[in-house]
Amino acid sequence: MKPEDGYIAYIVNPKAGANRVLTAQRFERYLASRKFQVRVILTESLSDTCKHANDVAVDYDCAMVVAVGGDGTVREVADGLEGSDKPLLILPCGTENLLANELGLDGRLTTMIKAFESGRVKSLDLGKANDKCFTSVVGFGFDGEVVGRVSRERQGHIDYFDYFWPFWRTFLGYRFQKMEVEVDGQEVFDGTGIVFVGNTSKYALGLAILHSADCSDGLLDICIYKCSSKTHLLKHAAMTVLKQHLDRSDVIYLKGKEVVVSSSCLNIETEIDGDPGPALPVSVKVVPAAINCVVSAAARPAGIRRRVLRALS
Repeated sequence: MKPEDGYIAYIVNPKAGANRVLTAQRFERYLASRKFQVRVILTESLSDTCKHANDVAVDYDCAMVVAVGGDGTVREVADGLEGSDKPLLILPCGTENLLANELGLDGRLTTMIKAFESGRVKSLDLGKANDKCFTSVVGFGFDGEVVGRVSRERQGHIDYFDYFWPFWRTFLGYRFQKMEVEVDGQEVFDGTGIVFVGNTSKYALGLAILHSADCSDGLLDICIYKCSSKTHLLKHAAMTVLKQHLDRSDVIYLKGKEVVVSSSCLNIETEIDGDPGPALPVSVKVVPAAINCVVSAAARPAGIRRRVLRALS
């Protein structure tokens, strides 16, 4: 990419983590030193973020978009860029940064510079949960309730400690409810448990729940933990940490293009990329090759081998 190709839209969540925002400022200065025109756009809300991204997506003079924020910010920028050929570079500033981690972007200044200069761009799938965009994962049940508690109690930027008490309060009081899951029109599960659907191989705290997920294969990965008690949940957690959950008879793992999760219970909570999700029933679909993202050399190898599109230069 060259300065004469157009300006770089720098979409920034000002509430993001302070340490990474400093990196964002340094990366902005690096771009300016290379004679690139950078237009900084400060967001006020998630819907506002999507609108800004949509505006630059149709701006002929914009050559690239940098998203500075956490998973929610990245999701809304990706939603606004869906269908655009403009490359997206993620500068992660959130708690988990799921998609950024999948792409090998750790938020360090040297990593950002190397990724930008390498010009490696990969086409990525997006997901839609009842037409609401997500980049990484949708959770149904236990983790949906944890995220709901955190969201109701949060005040500004959150970190791992903000999940501590919501997690334990959810664990102590959680009641497993029955859910039905259909994948590509076929019922695959009817019972109590926890369901995850997504495109990234790792979830919170680096747990490889969707171990075989590839965010550019045109498919969703589905992991269903059959579970009806706290003891069973702890066993699932231990097996997931040890990366042995996929071979268990009480875990269902498969891939598909459309997943429908429903229930006769009205109080099952969901989450999308770490934010509260829609009420059941939820239809989850994949949108193949929806956006183009700049990736690091440390990105997940299988995905890069499949679809490296072009260089920015």
